[in-house]
Amino acid sequence: MTTDRSDPYAVLGLTAHATQEEVRRAYLALLRQHHPDVRRPGDPTDDAVSDATLQQAIAAYLVLGDPASRARFDRRTTASTAAPRVRIRVTRPTPGRADQPPILAGPVRWHPSR
Repeated sequence: MTTDRSDPYAVLGLTAHATQEEVRRAYLALLRQHHPDVRRPGDPTDDAVSDATLQQAIAAYLVLGDPASRARFDRRTTASTAAPRVRIRVTRPTPGRADQPPILAGPVRWHPSR
């Protein structure tokens, strides 16, 4: 199995939009498939691959199985792939001038044109 070990969604074969039930089912399916008690005795290379896959599945489920841990992972992943922050200088009107409302600026996301 050649998956990105740093992406628990790829290890479980899921997308980031998967429900908690889908995460649980994918994890249990990998456990059933690669658990040492259900493997056919034979080729030791298959055992090594299954052991590695099993370890990856357990590590992925540790991250995605708990909703709070999953939310932290998703925030960290989204923050690392988001565009860099840009500082914007905003000049405010002179205090006391009632004819101009205050300037409000929130987070701005820039998306390149397609």
